[in-house]
Parts: sequence; C-alpha cells; structure tokens
Amino acid sequence: MAKEGVDTRDQGKLKGKTYEKQLLKLQAQLCHLQEWVKEKGLRVIVVFEGRDAAGKGGTIKAITARVSPRVFRVVALPAPTEREKSQMYIQRYMEHFPAAGEVVIFDRSWYNRAGVEHVMGFCTKKQHRRFLELCPTIEQHIVDGGIVLIKFWLEASDKEQKRRFEARIADPVRQWKLSPMDLPARTRWYEYSRARDLMLDATDTEHAPWSIVRSDDKKRARLNTIAHLLDRIPYKKLHHEKVKLPKRSEKRAYDDVASLKGRRFVTEKY
Repeated sequence: MAKEGVDTRDQGKLKGKTYEKQLLKLQAQLCHLQEWVKEKGLRVIVVFEGRDAAGKGGTIKAITARVSPRVFRVVALPAPTEREKSQMYIQRYMEHFPAAGEVVIFDRSWYNRAGVEHVMGFCTKKQHRRFLELCPTIEQHIVDGGIVLIKFWLEASDKEQKRRFEARIADPVRQWKLSPMDLPARTRWYEYSRARDLMLDATDTEHAPWSIVRSDDKKRARLNTIAHLLDRIPYKKLHHEKVKLPKRSEKRAYDDVASLKGRRFVTEKY
C-alpha cells in the first residue's frame, strides 16, 4: 500500500499562473502517453470515485482537454434501466471497457454499489456485502487480462464540500451540477465515510490499489492526479518525422471568397 500523502491543506491555494504552467507541462506528457498507448496497443481503465463535489469532473476535464477523444474516452453512465438492473451487476460497465490503444475514464463506476447505492438504500445489504467480496476477484481478472487498472478516490473535507454545495446553490451557472443525490449526501456525511472505509478495506488490493487524492485545493488535486497517472503507466516519447506543411496547389484555382457572397453568415456581435 502506498504511503500516506503529504497534507497540503495548510499550504494555501495554488496560484493560477503556477497552476496553468504546470498543467500545460503535464498535458504535454499526456499527449506523449497517448501516442505510447496507441503504438503499444495498451488498454487502460481509470476509475474516478469520491465524495460529491470532490472535483472529479474538473480533474477529468484537465486530463482530457488536450488529448484525442478517440483514445481517451470518458464514460459517465446514468442510472441503470430496468433491463440493466436484471443483468450481472458489472455487465453494463464491461461493454465500455477499452480496446487496444484506448484509455477509458469512468466518471463513477461499478463502485456506485459500494457508495451511493449502499448509503441511499438502492441495493440490499446482501448485495453490498456480495459486491465487496467479489470485486477484488473481478478486478484481478481484469488486470490478469492485460488491462491497466488505476483507481482514484478524491477526498474533500466536510468544510469544503459544504462551501462547494452552497456555491452551486447560489450560482445559476453551477446549479446544473446539483444532482438529486447531492443534498442527501450532506446529511449522510458519516454514512458515506463508513461506506468509503468499508470499500477501501475490501478493495484496496495490491493488484488494484486505490490512490487517494486530497481535493480541497482543486488545482493541486488535478496536478497531483495527472502526475500520478503518468507515473503509473511507463511510457516513452515516440520519435516522429519532422512535419512540413505542403504548399497550396494552384491547380483549378478560383476566387473562393467571392463565391460566398450573398450566403447567410452568423451575425458578428463580438
């Protein structure tokens, strides 16, 4: 098990310019990783779990901002349909597993059963217990099948979660982030803590360990998460031939600007 990380909560918020500079460097490395994944045909799953308002969405956006969606796919499944409820629990997630040359990021995953489903009573105690028993074995099969499995748990403090929920309530452009589960999550803070502890006890294994990210400072959390992700997948920068932009061919040239005259253009308000 990895050693406990340094608690950065008393270091103050990371400055914007410092964050942007470091993020750009890490995103460049993600582009190199992307090429390596494609070249070697790697299959990678990255699971993001954590408390509500812990910063999962923003972290995922920071990872995927400058890479190809054909390589880095984000999967955020809605509530299961009646048909899906009758399937083997992990079945609906498995259909989204990566093929060669793909990184699939699960914005919440099969661990819903260990968290929200358990706390909110959407599954039985027997189903919850059975999930915790079987999950390590299933993940062993995933890893043995050649998939790189990386699991992140984002942990925000009680004070910070409260602040973020209040900001969502007050800000019209953030209110869409409030899900039906968010407000009950505030009242059931300790139930979620106990569910987290049970999950970690059962599924923090050597073959599929959890990496916990302190996320009170979103900027630090994003940088630390990306750096850890890069460390978990050994890769090399691939050599590419120098690209030279070819000249425009003048064959069959015509005034292609004048030919647009009279067409419907968007009003230039800005």
